[in-house]
Amino acid sequence: MIAPSRRSEIAAFLAMDVLRAAQAKSRAGEAICHMEVGQPGGQAPQLVRERAKAAIDAEKLGYTEALGLSALRARISQHYHEAYDVAVAPEQVVVTTGSSAGFVLSFLAVLDAGDKVGIMQPGYPCYREILSVLGLEPVALEVGFERGWVPRLEDVERAIVEKGLKALLFASPANPTGALLPVDELTAIIELCRRHDVWFLSDEIYHGLVYEAPVRTAAGMGTELNDHVIVINSFSKYYAMTGWRIGWMVVPKPLVRVIEKLNQHLFISAPVLSQHAAIAAFDAVEELEGLKAQYARNREILIEGLAEAGISRIAPPDGAFYIYADVSRFTEDSLEFSGWLLETYGIAACPGVDFDPDKGRQMMRFSYAGAEAEVIEAVRRLKARPLG
Repeated sequence: MIAPSRRSEIAAFLAMDVLRAAQAKSRAGEAICHMEVGQPGGQAPQLVRERAKAAIDAEKLGYTEALGLSALRARISQHYHEAYDVAVAPEQVVVTTGSSAGFVLSFLAVLDAGDKVGIMQPGYPCYREILSVLGLEPVALEVGFERGWVPRLEDVERAIVEKGLKALLFASPANPTGALLPVDELTAIIELCRRHDVWFLSDEIYHGLVYEAPVRTAAGMGTELNDHVIVINSFSKYYAMTGWRIGWMVVPKPLVRVIEKLNQHLFISAPVLSQHAAIAAFDAVEELEGLKAQYARNREILIEGLAEAGISRIAPPDGAFYIYADVSRFTEDSLEFSGWLLETYGIAACPGVDFDPDKGRQMMRFSYAGAEAEVIEAVRRLKARPLG
């Protein structure tokens, strides 16, 4: 048998493996509490669905230009003015096939094979594996519970200098921790990257899902800084459009043509029906803020319920819709614990080793993006039968 490529020898995305196992149980008639993936439990906003239905009848739905529909790029540009009071030109916006394509395009546009990229650990596992597949080297920058999962500036600079990093990739709010990088620290890290001639890639897909603290886009750090900053965002999380596979990038003007050519060959264009629908997402604020309020209630219910079940070492998340919890009291193997939770409690949750291969064996991530009733039921099950 012909062997697969060496570059394909990557770790599984365990959240998706847990989802597969949980859905098999659901199909068999078991009542499963789904807390394994970062996916809003409800539908995309009504305005989005109506726009899609209208586009099916009114639009050709063929290829768009590789950069995306001009109307959507203009609407994203308008969003930056409305949400952040930041000027982003429509020509700096690239519409992508989800944020995943945004990461691939960013890495290919500014990095060469063998280059090193600093990523937070714990962090989204697909960063690590996409970088590896593309012949790049992910360098883990460890962050801890004690500082609320936020890195120290001196540690970041040390990694840049000692490891020879060519780029830093930060998510704020972060997955799996929900940690938000304070505005002053975000500013300082971007300035640090500028001084060391390092690209700063800002994953902002959880923007909109911040509960108390102020949030700022890296695209708004000033003209001098923006020449080395790429922002990646998506309609999946706040806009509840995960399956529509639609996202965007904000890039320096000299990179637009570079990324356009890459997108032409790799993806041609993002799904056109999703592009038409996404234009309406920005006008669905009332419905989306209702979803956000639901997540906030779920967060409080889950934090309280986990504590009552004996899982109390939690850094309360600033944003997103996850709780990253220490379960060392119950296990030294979070993958095994994840399977046990599913079999014993009917609760699907993601093992921490997905996000941190080194220290994630004692951690679990619980998503509270689903319906309030589902979170309440998961808490009831945990309290009805002690974990220990």
